[in-house]
Amino acid sequence: MKQQQGKRTFLITGGTGFIGSHIAVRLLSQGHFLLILARSQKQLSATERFFRLLDWFGVEKHQRSRIQVLEGQLDHPTLGLNAGEYISVLDRVDETIHCASDTSFSVLKREEVEKTNVEGLKNLLDLVVRSRCRSFHLISTAYVAGAVNGLCKEDYVPTETFHNVYEETKARGEQIAMARCLEKGIKLGVYRPSIVCGDANTGRTLRFNALYYPVRTMHFFQKIYTRDILEQGGSKARSMGIHLDQAGTLHLPVRIESSESGGINLIPVNHFVESFISLLEDAPEGGVFHIVNPRNTEISHLIDYTQRFFRLEGIRIAASEEFRITSRNALEVLFENHVRAYSPYMKDTRVFENHRTENILSQRNIVCPEFNYDLFATCMQYALDVDWGRLLEPEITSS
Repeated sequence: MKQQQGKRTFLITGGTGFIGSHIAVRLLSQGHFLLILARSQKQLSATERFFRLLDWFGVEKHQRSRIQVLEGQLDHPTLGLNAGEYISVLDRVDETIHCASDTSFSVLKREEVEKTNVEGLKNLLDLVVRSRCRSFHLISTAYVAGAVNGLCKEDYVPTETFHNVYEETKARGEQIAMARCLEKGIKLGVYRPSIVCGDANTGRTLRFNALYYPVRTMHFFQKIYTRDILEQGGSKARSMGIHLDQAGTLHLPVRIESSESGGINLIPVNHFVESFISLLEDAPEGGVFHIVNPRNTEISHLIDYTQRFFRLEGIRIAASEEFRITSRNALEVLFENHVRAYSPYMKDTRVFENHRTENILSQRNIVCPEFNYDLFATCMQYALDVDWGRLLEPEITSS
């Protein structure tokens, strides 16, 4: 790859992931050069995996000459690269963007999550401090704020309690990066998105977790109980208190534990990418940046959107006190078991400060769209069109 004047070479981890791939494609469109660190998977080489993603994005063939895919892994001290590849990266990389992350919430997977989010980060920083690179960009999460209520500062704030191992290890990763970059004089940018969903214009996404998972669970209930009513006499549905009216609307008696003030902070992936690129270029000193929606979407609104889109009724929010008075019914127990990992985010009262980020984004008139019904419907229609990812090639939906 012969580098043109004015263009930079970016080392990107997590380039086969949802956010990393979007960032890579945007930088490629700007004429930059990319070194993509990725793993082989499912009998496909790292190069094959990444280039299949480029096909999904519709990246033209002539742009791909500015990409080198490096087959490696973060949990190896030299990132799984041979000596020649490692030295080559040291000599060529101008800036590093660390997107790779294990997003599992499960404490049973703590060892795996720590291996990627903590040990892998340390290995990457070892390379960065030895290289010519003097800018390190860490994709973190707004939820490093941990198990708190109210305003979450756009800064490094020590936190001791977290909802899950993902939040905890991402917070530890920030502290490690901050200490190492400060010691070595490397500019550090920490970018904290909230919950990222599909493209606001097309709904396209590679991931169907977070926002999608509880909605998908309701869609699953709709399919199995509508089929039971129409094809099998409806005995299972009746036992759950479920019925179908003459207009084809399915009644699902489901209370979701939350509060009137509870909400979810949602941003479309295209807004995240626009914001990240702006901060990359317009914040030369680095810093901590909350890439979030200025408005949380109330759980009650998401319930309304879900019922409207899927022709459902009977779903509502309920305070925790109500469940102490009246126990969960069978359908509610089933729903709770399905979405347990996301339960804290369905009761969330965290609000993310983002004055620093907004001051920079406003110079380019970048504004996060309101997460209204139209945006919800756009995302869910795409999810249905690809059957919640089943119709996408498996290779591009695995990070």
